[in-house]
Formats: sequence, structure tokens, C-alpha cells
Amino acid sequence: MSDKDTGQLNRWRLILGGYASEKIKFQGDGKLENGISCLDLEDALDFLYGREQGEDVRREGGTGGSRLTAATWITRIRKLFPKETVEILERHALETYGMTELLTDREVLRKLEPNQELLKTILQLKHLMKGDVLQEARRIVKTVAEQIAEKLNQDIRRSLLGRIDRNSSSPIPSIRSLDIRKTIRNNLKHYDEENGRLMLERVYFNGRTKRYSKWRVVIAVDESGSMLDSVIHSAIMAGIFVKLPMLDTRLVIFDTQVVDLSGHLEDPVATLMSIQLGGGTYITGALEYCETLIENPHRTMVVLVSDLCEGGSIQGLLGVSRRIVESGAKLICLTALDMEANPVYDRHTAQKLADMGAHVGAMTPGALGDFMGAIMNG
Repeated sequence: MSDKDTGQLNRWRLILGGYASEKIKFQGDGKLENGISCLDLEDALDFLYGREQGEDVRREGGTGGSRLTAATWITRIRKLFPKETVEILERHALETYGMTELLTDREVLRKLEPNQELLKTILQLKHLMKGDVLQEARRIVKTVAEQIAEKLNQDIRRSLLGRIDRNSSSPIPSIRSLDIRKTIRNNLKHYDEENGRLMLERVYFNGRTKRYSKWRVVIAVDESGSMLDSVIHSAIMAGIFVKLPMLDTRLVIFDTQVVDLSGHLEDPVATLMSIQLGGGTYITGALEYCETLIENPHRTMVVLVSDLCEGGSIQGLLGVSRRIVESGAKLICLTALDMEANPVYDRHTAQKLADMGAHVGAMTPGALGDFMGAIMNG
């Protein structure tokens, strides 16, 4: 049997799992082309996917050495598989097989890859965490929130801060505002011919046009489980908005109750860890609270992030929405707010809101920034 055939047979054997060990043995030296032991791979995969047989698979591997636990399993898969595969295995462990021990053991939690899927799981299971585990979870929440904010920050600030005014200079140095042509032109007289270098006596920067009066943005976010990605992005965007000089940002989250998180916006960990997923949905009550935050309607945007599945009276929801629109405030109903913007929502209610003048649709964070910029510049 050729090495190629041996490798293919061993891979099929791994797909079939340990339950096929009596019928099919690993061939050759029991290793793949990269030198990794098929037995080690099998132990790691069986620890997770053996749960399909309804067993608790925290056991001795048949031919492996030490007893696998959640912590040692995490360590093992990181050595055996590429990063992309590790993330898939971790997601299956948490979402498909309910291995919540991954979130109640600090050492295990510390080894998990910080990403949005892990953040979502932490937000769903944070009630199980205490002491050191909770502190480790907060570290992960902070790391992932900063990762998402870094991706969003530049586009959102560009959408809302205004265009560069190339007819005026700024005394404030910023690489993003560097006027390279003016800098070169005005320093040509200092060109060092002998050494072939341009000596800069002064560096010039473009000014920025402040196009907007201050606007109040009230973001109301539905905490229902189906909106989790949107909740995360809403909270992180609110944290970006609060640092922009032209916006006065408020954030409220709601189920059947309304919680105002405006005082925590500069601390994304406090904001995200305040989310309580599940429960009913009372959009009317949330918008009634938002209505009390409107001081200058013509400089206010109310951004409702919800699937529009109202648990209360639809007439009540339509009534408060109409009052907001008729006051002159902008009502923006987002059926999804995340990088995918795949909406699942009550289309009948959405159509009624659109008919009365609300802006309804699913958006990515960047698209929302552009949309808000257009409203503020209009």
C-alpha cells in the first residue's frame, strides 16, 4: 500500500471514530504525513464527538495516556489542529454539546481563543461564573470588545466626523490629516542638493470641517436571544459614539423592563456584562422611555434595534412610534445591526412603521454610520 493510500485510509478511520477500531486499524506507523499521531487525534475528537452516543466521554483514551479533561482537551487540540479548526471545535463544544465546564474553570477559560462567538457564550452563561472565573471572563469581554471596536472605529468616525477641508490648515498634527503636497511644495527651498534630501522646516496638516450641530442619539436595544449579535455591536458602537464631540449618546436595553446604561458607555465591559438575555419583549415601554429623553426633536435620532416581535400591544407600539416621528425626531428601526446584517423580524410591523415615516432596515455598523452622517448633514 502506498503512503498516499495509507494516509487516506487513516483519515477515513478518523472520520469513523473510535467505534470503528475493531474493524479498521490505523495503518503504517499510525501517523499522518505531518507526523501527528492518529491516536492523539482520535482521543481529542472522541472526547467531543463521542457525546453523540449519549456518553460522558471524560474517560481514559483507549490507547492514549492521560485522562482527558476539558482543560487538557483545550491544550491538546491547540497542539494538534490549526487555529481555524480549533475555533470550530470550541464552538461545537460550547453550542452543540453544552460543555459549560469550559466556562466554569478559569484555566480552561484562559486558554480559549477570544472571539465574538466566545463573547456571546460568556454573555449567555455569565450567571454561572463566580470569583476568578468571572474576572477571567471580564478580561475576555474586554479583549473582544476592543477587537470589534478597532474594526468599527475608523469607518464610523470617518462617517460622522466630516470630510477633510483641504482649503484650510490645522495646527494639530495628525498623520490622517497630513497635507503631503503642501508640505513638499512649501519646503522645496530647503532641498539639500548635496545629500539629496528634503529638509522639512514645517509640516502642514489639513483642517476638518465641523459640519454638524450636536445631535442626541438614543439607542434602544432588544435583549432577546435572537438579537445577541446586534446587542453586542450596539453596545460597542455606543461606546464609540460617546467619544465623538457632535453626539450626545444614550443607550438603553430592554426586555419587559428598561435599563438605562448611558452612564457605563465608556466601559464596554460594564455595558456588555449588564445584558440580561431572554425574557419577554415590550418595545412600547422602551420607546416610551426613549421619548422622555428627547429634548430637541429636530436634533434627535432614536435608534431601535429589535426584531419588532412585540409582546405587548401593537397599537401601543405604533402610537408611541407615531408620536416620535411627528415630533420631528428621526426614528430608525434596525432589524439587525452586525457585520452580516441578516434580519429576522416581524415584516407586518416593520411595514406599518415604515409607512408612518420611520426608517426601517437591517444595517452593518458602517452603513449605520453613513446613514446617520447623511441625516446630520441633510
